[in-house]
Amino acid sequence: MSLEVSIIVPDRVFWKNDAQEIIFPTLTGQMGVLENHIPLLTGLDTGVMKVRQGENWIAVAVMGGFALVNENKVTILVNEAVVSSDIDAQEAEAMYLQTKSVFEKAAEGSKEKSEANVQYKKALARFEVTKELVI
Repeated sequence: MSLEVSIIVPDRVFWKNDAQEIIFPTLTGQMGVLENHIPLLTGLDTGVMKVRQGENWIAVAVMGGFALVNENKVTILVNEAVVSSDIDAQEAEAMYLQTKSVFEKAAEGSKEKSEANVQYKKALARFEVTKELVI
């Protein structure tokens, strides 16, 4: 038996397949799910989600949402999801460095800092997923 994993973005089912394990970024840190996990509903942060199929791991950048775990079914509802094969690594690194600079220069407590943080986290997730082809 394995987990039935579905990643759903607003306009389609992004990915659906069986997996042995999934690790996703919650609002309070990383969380792993194996078979027969207790029912769970949790918020997801922007970050890298990892899905294990056999010996292989798939890394997916997710941009916030929710995860529902129930009866060996894991449903991931996110605003955006991207796999490493869809990302240009050099472009992702350049965007990461640019957004990091903007974030660091923005005044503490300002609206600009908050907006820069969102863009920085997205760019970081995209950049990190290019490095996570196989764990």
